[in-house]
Amino acid sequence: MVTPIRIAFLALTDAAVLIAAREKGFAEAQGIALDLVRDTSWATLRDRLVYGQVQAAHMLAPLAVAVTLGLSQQPCALSAPYKLNVNGNQLVMAPDFAAALERDAAVRLNDPLATAHDFANAIGLHHRKPVIGVVHRFSSHALILRYWLASAGIDPDRDVVLRVLPPSLMVEAMRAGEIDGFTAGEPWGSAAVEVGLAEAVAAGERLWQRGVEKVLTFRTDWMEQHPDLVDGLLRAMAGAAAWCDDPVNRVELAGLLAQPAYVDQPAELIERALAGRIVVRQGEAPVDLPDFILFARDATPFPWRSQALWIYSQLVRWGMVEPSAQAQARAADVFRPDIYRRALADSDAPMPGASMKVEGALLSPLAIGAPKGSITLGPDRFFDGRAFDPDRIEEYVAGFPPRR
Repeated sequence: MVTPIRIAFLALTDAAVLIAAREKGFAEAQGIALDLVRDTSWATLRDRLVYGQVQAAHMLAPLAVAVTLGLSQQPCALSAPYKLNVNGNQLVMAPDFAAALERDAAVRLNDPLATAHDFANAIGLHHRKPVIGVVHRFSSHALILRYWLASAGIDPDRDVVLRVLPPSLMVEAMRAGEIDGFTAGEPWGSAAVEVGLAEAVAAGERLWQRGVEKVLTFRTDWMEQHPDLVDGLLRAMAGAAAWCDDPVNRVELAGLLAQPAYVDQPAELIERALAGRIVVRQGEAPVDLPDFILFARDATPFPWRSQALWIYSQLVRWGMVEPSAQAQARAADVFRPDIYRRALADSDAPMPGASMKVEGALLSPLAIGAPKGSITLGPDRFFDGRAFDPDRIEEYVAGFPPRR
């Protein structure tokens, strides 16, 4: 017997695991018929999930937290027992703005702290506040953009204009002169660079190595009512993620994503990001960022509660939520390592023994103990070298310079 599950997604490279699960038979092997429903905006996708039009969603991790905390439209308890990817986004700016940056184009991505200060100087030379597109107020790349700008003394609520646009509309908004740049998941940054509308300024992988991005999200009540179905879906995701991360499958994966029903962009463009070969300026040789986007390697899918709490810390920092013990606990509970462990207990999936860790503390790969031997965690450094201890959130937030 095959059970249908409807999952909403956006046309992004980081929907790869869902698409591979359907197209390569991983879901079918678990007795699941995946019906993938493409949306244009995160707001529409959120509403589909909250109002029960779909059973699961490819969702921005901070949006799942925000909905649970009642910060984004209709409050609803959401759960994310599986991370679909880490990183995979970049900040691109129009060539006239990028020309004011002092760093060589290829050096910018590898020295993000210095580039942030160059960005601050470029704002002073710009004829108006630069308008930067963000895909949602509650997105990982919007939060990390705020963090990065503030590191150079830029107030993201005063010195720039952050405009919310769906990721697939960013390139046309640049073409129309409505925005000066944007931060979004691939392939949209590369698409803007490819046609000469933008240059890459920063890559998510260099701002927070292995930073949380998209999560497989359920309404908590539905997830708890269908444990066997959820477990089967997570096993399908794990198999598909390993397939996506294998370089042997990269060309085929890019071809699947390029289909009109999914991302609908050139396979060659998609493949570059999958390989971590990022073109900074039209016509130039790519920069190698081998960890630009990950799906399975280094325990990528594991839903660390500490990463949900980092999101919470940023919501507190920017005045988006009033800090409280209750809000903190609810935010942490969005990520569900218990469900991950239950679903994949009999598999070879990496299974950390802990559910939280100090984020940003690993500068090099580290082997850690696990119930089935050991697993390796990759570097998770923040661009400014700070570490986030989930047991000391108040101290962490207080450690940033006060807003002017």
